[in-house]
Amino acid sequence: MLFALPFPDISPDIFRLSLGGFEIAPKWYAAAYILGILGGWLMARWLVTRSALWPAGVTPMTRTQVEDVMTWVTLGIVLGGRLGYVVFYQPAYYLQNPLEALMLWQGGMSFHGGMIGTGLAVLIFAWRHGIAPLAIVDIAALCTPLGLGLGRVANFINAELWGRPSDAPWAVIFPGNAAQACANVGEFCARHPSQLYEAILEGAVLLVLLWVVALRGGLRVPGLVFGLFLLGYGAARTFVEYFRQADAQYITPENPLGHVIGGADFGLTMGQLLSLPMVAAGLIVIFLALRLRKA
Repeated sequence: MLFALPFPDISPDIFRLSLGGFEIAPKWYAAAYILGILGGWLMARWLVTRSALWPAGVTPMTRTQVEDVMTWVTLGIVLGGRLGYVVFYQPAYYLQNPLEALMLWQGGMSFHGGMIGTGLAVLIFAWRHGIAPLAIVDIAALCTPLGLGLGRVANFINAELWGRPSDAPWAVIFPGNAAQACANVGEFCARHPSQLYEAILEGAVLLVLLWVVALRGGLRVPGLVFGLFLLGYGAARTFVEYFRQADAQYITPENPLGHVIGGADFGLTMGQLLSLPMVAAGLIVIFLALRLRKA
């Protein structure tokens, strides 16, 4: 390997402070969740004050309702994300150790589970308050990529969810288990910084795309922005999975790429298996939104 980037010397802790025998060490990962939720709240507040963006010039929610729904969204993200990780990625382990499913501080969250949890939360909130469901999921779609991007940057700082071994000039030599897992490929192991690929595609690019569509009249077509989010995230995640290391429980000597469907050389990872239905659903939602708009 002619060139590779060393992993930057960034601690997972934002800072450490000892007070009376107690150590305070806030994490970048927790900060990403907090900033993502806070940023989403500010975006939603702004959107519901811009009546010109909405059908018939009427906003679907009040600022007070935005405040209320954020509690539901937070619960949906945390509970859905954790339950999704337990069910999609480690079901056998947590069946044997059910109490550990409650130990959020040990890590382990699934975006697909968080999305399902958030979707159910906002739909129940919409039903209880008489809000058009498509309007509220459109708002949620516009707010989500910010948190996605920040979360992936935090994954990079934590040196977790790294990519497959690579000889690309921008490949990164991750510390710890990432280096040990591919020690047989050479003197050192560089990997795709797949967390940053996701931060760019699922975060920055998707955020800009959705907001351009929304500000150019997309919110006047109920469901269009939500459909574009499903399509955009599903496609981006499916693509990045080709560069991302599969979860350890799926990797065997006979299946080094960790495919859950197909063979060792060609198949689908768990991330792709969960993301491709989002692509299909996004296309269907976009088609129906545009067709109903013309009707």
